[in-house]
Amino acid sequence: MKKLELIFIPAPGIGHLVSTLEFTVRLLDHDERLFITVLAIKAPFAAHLDSYANSILSSQPRITLIDLPHVDPPPPELLKSVEHFITAYIESHVPHVRGVVGEIVSSSSRSDSVAGVVLDFFCESMISVAKEFGLPSYIYLTSNAGFLGLMLELPNHHERSQREFLKSSDPELLLPGFVNPVPVSVLPGALFDGEHGGYSAYIKLARGFRECDGILVNTFAELEPSDFSSLLRVYNIGPVLNLKGFPHPALDWIQWDDIWKWLDEQPSSSVVFLCFGSAGTFGEAQAREIAVALEQSGKSFLWSLRLSSDSEKGAKNNNPADSETRMILPEGFLERTRGRGVVCGWAPQVEVLAHPAIGGFVSHCGWNSIVESLWHGVPTATWPKYAEQQLNAFRMVKELGLAVELRLDYRDSAPEIVAADEIERAVRCLMDGEKEVAKKVKAMKDLARKAVMEGGSSFASIGRFIEDLSHDTLLDKD
Repeated sequence: MKKLELIFIPAPGIGHLVSTLEFTVRLLDHDERLFITVLAIKAPFAAHLDSYANSILSSQPRITLIDLPHVDPPPPELLKSVEHFITAYIESHVPHVRGVVGEIVSSSSRSDSVAGVVLDFFCESMISVAKEFGLPSYIYLTSNAGFLGLMLELPNHHERSQREFLKSSDPELLLPGFVNPVPVSVLPGALFDGEHGGYSAYIKLARGFRECDGILVNTFAELEPSDFSSLLRVYNIGPVLNLKGFPHPALDWIQWDDIWKWLDEQPSSSVVFLCFGSAGTFGEAQAREIAVALEQSGKSFLWSLRLSSDSEKGAKNNNPADSETRMILPEGFLERTRGRGVVCGWAPQVEVLAHPAIGGFVSHCGWNSIVESLWHGVPTATWPKYAEQQLNAFRMVKELGLAVELRLDYRDSAPEIVAADEIERAVRCLMDGEKEVAKKVKAMKDLARKAVMEGGSSFASIGRFIEDLSHDTLLDKD
């Protein structure tokens, strides 16, 4: 039996790294010939994933982790565009990646077994390294088929316009994989940023989708039945998600012991959960509007409240016992909602979504969060904030009918106050009104689980990927 080795290069962000490592585990479970080497790019800022990564590695002897050498981050002024900053930071690792891949390929025991390089789409600059060593390259896309359709169209748009998008005047787009025309207002914010390099960074990344040998997408055919076969090889291998969660340094264990007990006492599907991702913060004025909406709705709630750093007073842990947090929320809010609602700081999202008391999820629409909510059959109300989340919200509401619209084009970069009445309407609609959405989400839960089981669509797609690896590297299957 001949060995197949894959070199993975994930992006250092939480949502990218966790999804990538979970996929490596699924690959290894699929085929015993596979061995994986992960080249780890350290996050330019503080991270808390070491314990999670170590748990994966300790349980998978066929995964080898190689930490790439430290590289100084780009100048702070590049942070005016996060996309420009992160692509520049990752590109600065190319010499180190070239050196490590060269060592792997030249090793006498491994030279004939290296089957390819799998990289995050933010690591587009590494495609050239794979080509240098005659290796096929594949992009692992942590987002969905809708985002893939956008990335495939972007180079064509650029050839026609030679400029960034304009919200005020550009027409709707016809994107591969979409039934409806896509409003420019739901495109990623970087595509409007010609001044700080966001647009040019996206165009460069998009061109990489046509240069690689295939795309692995964290979706499944029953959710997004898109056909890109005329353009490139696409493998729908999702849903890929971390069902166990991982510890976070901001988790208040004492508070959460009480929260779990409270959730256990609530009726099935009676609690709305509000959580907005690893960077999901709001200012004080918006937090007050959310509080008013929750109180007026009469619904039971669990609210992960995290305030933006420029809040006037701030709150160290966003614990409702903190006097500072009490000052931020409407006077008497915590007392009036005691027993019906809980306000917490950081929340273990996937574990919460799995609890039978959760009946709705007000979310920022990061794709990992959407996949988690579908897996557990929890309908979502959309409140996107950054990156491709607006496009995800549009797809879930307008294309798939799997979410309730709160907002589709809200942005952290140009925040406006969403009024309490609007939030309340969405919460009521989520928990009481949209029975058809809830029905569709429950059905999708079953389809998601079948997709990854033996004989399912994504299981078969992973098998095709492995077969193509063997063919592309001229390795015979045993």
